[in-house]
Order: sequence, then C-alpha cells, then structure tokens
Amino acid sequence: MSPLWGHLVGVIILLMMAVFIGIWVWAWLPRHKKTFGWLARLPMEEGKGPLDDSIPATDEEQRR
Repeated sequence: MSPLWGHLVGVIILLMMAVFIGIWVWAWLPRHKKTFGWLARLPMEEGKGPLDDSIPATDEEQRR
C-alpha cells in the first residue's frame, strides 16, 4: 500500500470524528431539550396511538 492511502484514510477518520462530535453537540443544545423530553415520554402515554379516535383524520383519509 502506498503512503498516500494511509493519509487518505487518516483524513476520512478525522472527518468522521468531526461529524460525530458535531452531531453530539447539536443533540445536546438546550433548545432541543423540550423536543427530546417529549419524544422520551411518548411511549409511556396511554391512548394516544394511531388506533385512537382522538387523532383527527387528514384530508386524504377523509376522501377514502
């Protein structure tokens, strides 16, 4: 293998690490706390699933 290949792999690894850290920082921003809290509680809520009649039908569902 050529030394160029090793440098290319190193750059790709650094880019992947930067993307991972960027996503991690984005997920921990304070403005996402409310949304993530709501999503975390969603499975525990009763009677609010897709089979519940309290969810209004969309226009497309009403046409059927």
